[in-house]
Amino acid sequence: MARMRKRNKGKVFIKPVVKVKQPAVDHVTGNKIPKSFVFSRGKLPHSLKQLELDLRKLMSPHTALKLKEKKRNNLRDFLNVAGPLGVSHFLILSKTETAPYLRVARTPQGPTLSFKVHEYSLASDVAQSQARPRCPQELFKNPPLIVLSGFGTGDQHLKLVTVMFQNIFPSIDINTVKLSSCQRIVLLNYNKETKLIDFRHYSVRLQPVGVTRRIRKFVQNHQVPDMRNLQDVSDFVTKAGYGSESEAEDEAAAVSLPTDLGRVNKASTKSAVKLQEIGPRMTLQLHKVEEGLCSGNIIFNEYGNSSKEKTSDE
Repeated sequence: MARMRKRNKGKVFIKPVVKVKQPAVDHVTGNKIPKSFVFSRGKLPHSLKQLELDLRKLMSPHTALKLKEKKRNNLRDFLNVAGPLGVSHFLILSKTETAPYLRVARTPQGPTLSFKVHEYSLASDVAQSQARPRCPQELFKNPPLIVLSGFGTGDQHLKLVTVMFQNIFPSIDINTVKLSSCQRIVLLNYNKETKLIDFRHYSVRLQPVGVTRRIRKFVQNHQVPDMRNLQDVSDFVTKAGYGSESEAEDEAAAVSLPTDLGRVNKASTKSAVKLQEIGPRMTLQLHKVEEGLCSGNIIFNEYGNSSKEKTSDE
């Protein structure tokens, strides 16, 4: 008599997850790719905790998105973990009775830039203010490009800000960079009169010039359009659709692509560069520059000249 095979009802097959390994060395400079920790010191209100999460997402993919913090952790605890993981920068949020502060530090020996946060808006606030918010998860598979404006005044402390933010993201080679990896921009604009820094985060997308929105959506979405109310197929092609199509016809923002990008943007054709803010947004003021990691001699102080005064935050 044939035996019935018993089924292993208790066993569940789990498909292994293949993780894409990020490169450890910058192919442009030959140095290790900069990585970051974004965490807070002290008790923060809910809005600043959300800003901390937004900054972690902005620093993706070379940051710890799920970094766990405990009240008993001090700065040395984070520094001990940073070494083996190759973390090169700390972004530290804190709040006093007067204002919140953001410190950007180079590990393990500094320097540390302290910024006073005059104003900030969360990524959710920016999205709610837009008619068509766009922030797909694919944007955060590659690090953003960094654009610095207005820092060429010759002041030593502004040079430190420039070097710090240039090294906080991987370098790019314009001759070998893939256009598909350039999907975000972090913009820092310094106002010499007010001494304030506008911190903005944008997504980058390309739209072919001279193509109506309906045709563009049809090619991108692979869906059969609804033409029940049209008399002829030509009505679908010639009708403007939603709003004016002149928004993408700005010649000043049009570029010629060296290679194809997606199904719509083709090489040697004009494409308009569109920036859409995705947040977070901050208005910063450089408060002081410390020689070490949140300690040491003060190189620059907004309320006085540089001094030999020492500070520490252990």
